[in-house]
Amino acid sequence: MTAKIGTIIVLICLAATISEARKLETFSNQYGPFNDTVHYYDIFEVESPATISNDALQVTPDTGGDFNLYNRSGRVLLKRRFKLWDGEINSHSERVASFNSSFLINVYRLNNSPTPGEGLTFVIAPDTELPPGSSGEYLGLTNSTTDGNSTNQLVAIEFDTFKQYFDPDANHIGLNINSVRSNMSVPLTPFGIEIAPNDTKFYNIWVQYDGINKNIEVYIAQQADKNGSTPPRPTSPVLRSHLELRGVVNQHSYFGFSASTGNSIQLNCILRWNLTVEYYPDDNPWLKIVLWAGVPAVVLLLMGAAGLGYYLRKRQLARSDPNILGALKSLPGTPREFQFKDLKKATNNFDEKNKLGQGGFGVVYRGSFPNESLEVAVKCFSRDSIKGQDDFLAELTIINRLRHKHLVRLLGWCHKNGKLLLVYDYMPNGSLDKHLFGGADTTPLSWNLRYKIISEVAAALHYLHNEYDQRVVHHHLKASNIMLDSDFNARLGDFGLARTLDNEKTYCLEAEDGLVGTPGYIAPECFHTCGATQQSDVYAFGAVLLEVVCGRRPGTKLAGFQILVDWVWSLYRERRLLEAVDEKLGDDYAVEEAEGILLLALACSHPSASERPKTEVILQIISGSVPAPYVPPFKPAFVWPAAVPMGDDSISQASTADTTTPPYESGWTPQCLSPESYHSGNSLV
Repeated sequence: MTAKIGTIIVLICLAATISEARKLETFSNQYGPFNDTVHYYDIFEVESPATISNDALQVTPDTGGDFNLYNRSGRVLLKRRFKLWDGEINSHSERVASFNSSFLINVYRLNNSPTPGEGLTFVIAPDTELPPGSSGEYLGLTNSTTDGNSTNQLVAIEFDTFKQYFDPDANHIGLNINSVRSNMSVPLTPFGIEIAPNDTKFYNIWVQYDGINKNIEVYIAQQADKNGSTPPRPTSPVLRSHLELRGVVNQHSYFGFSASTGNSIQLNCILRWNLTVEYYPDDNPWLKIVLWAGVPAVVLLLMGAAGLGYYLRKRQLARSDPNILGALKSLPGTPREFQFKDLKKATNNFDEKNKLGQGGFGVVYRGSFPNESLEVAVKCFSRDSIKGQDDFLAELTIINRLRHKHLVRLLGWCHKNGKLLLVYDYMPNGSLDKHLFGGADTTPLSWNLRYKIISEVAAALHYLHNEYDQRVVHHHLKASNIMLDSDFNARLGDFGLARTLDNEKTYCLEAEDGLVGTPGYIAPECFHTCGATQQSDVYAFGAVLLEVVCGRRPGTKLAGFQILVDWVWSLYRERRLLEAVDEKLGDDYAVEEAEGILLLALACSHPSASERPKTEVILQIISGSVPAPYVPPFKPAFVWPAAVPMGDDSISQASTADTTTPPYESGWTPQCLSPESYHSGNSLV
């Protein structure tokens, strides 16, 4: 006991010492088109002669005014600065902030000039000031006096269109650290990319930095036109390099763009910009004072409470929580209470051989009661904490009152010695995903059976959204949660994430390490609101439709696309939609039905929640009483917020690792960055 208390004391003192190691926070915003100049001048520091005009950030002067275009330089930076690293400056083993910047550029060669110049950069800078004499080869970064000085504290990705004696050519990308002489240069001509061509071209750029592994990657893809659909991010970067930001850039830095012209000129235009930064919150000096002053008192309290806490914990585990039991007893139409010893016997002491599956909320076992000729599925909640009890009660409260032939039927419950269990009807044919993705030994589901399953799941979802006395959001709809009985009738199950809604409200459900749910099924707006709605259920239903028709998981990467829905959308645009149908079906399917379901799946996957069909319409489309919905040939961009521009202070606590986003879709993919991991996504533009 003395050793344990001593360990606790050491940990508390350590906590006071490292109090700055708080959770990182995430800033995420999308900018453009830049048609509201008054609004954007409030957000960006625009260093003259740079301007915001013609729906773009004109980092050097454009032709829209009476400007001298030669030998000019400019900067446009976000006014907000970010703390990119914490702790000692020499602590190179520790992580630094991660970021993901994606932007659409148009570097325009005026009058088909034979020689453009000089270049454009994405820059991390210690301030927003434009160095004097930074035109020509200095790209708005440095000048002849300061170039190469470590006091510059800047890192830039240059897009250089003019060959200096130290450059490889006049069409390259470079990683610059405190100098315009790149630490790493990559010619772009072998990639078929010309930054400043004779005609107008638009390029999407992705600059992604992993603050854990200290790597920076740059991807480039051409976009068809200014307002066209964003191409998928290429699978391979054109530039990849190790980069330690700590001690190189200023601890508090700004993000933005710089550019210059020389005796040759070009227009350097930024048409869209998305930025996600995982940053450290600023220090709170009072936190250290409170911790150091409170350590002695906390130690004394712990010494007195350790034994008592241990004793009370043992007592708590020895009996059931009366609050839980009271809640269970008060449920209307209380289901059967099973004895723990009976469930233990029915599952052969929860034998691994009887294990049916496992998820974030618990493990499911098959059980048998021979005397009752009853086969059951026993769900054992994996957490005996208060959070686990909340999950248990939420699932029991909701599903106990639901009555629909296509929902898994709840038989009863058990709560004993801190263990939480729910008992369901056993589904002999398991989950839908096992039949869709079970491998070569699995008999493929016929088209008629797939269509029947789709119809039954839609009916169950419509019941939850509209026919039950309260609106219920399932929030965990996916193929592995669709169960099949002995006749292959679909039953929607796993209500561990379900909640009831009042009117049109949403609910927010987050795990300690991020947004709860499965990537590929989570609607893009949920990454910004952590909220679940009927529309986000419809988005997940669209993912299920694609699984059933295509025989592929939502996160499948195909033909350069990061997720299944983007690949299907491209086939639809190219009038090859039926190529998405599961190859295991061969030609044994109804063409019109398959086309209709695929179109419905795309409609349900619309990035804008308000554009997704409601369940009433979904049922009508599946039944054939109304035609398939109209789907635009290009997948619309995800815009958040949907109605008004997002403010400059759009900051939320970092919550997960996906960010931004899961097998992620082309176009803008929301991300969630966490202190433990970094995941890159794509651009809105």
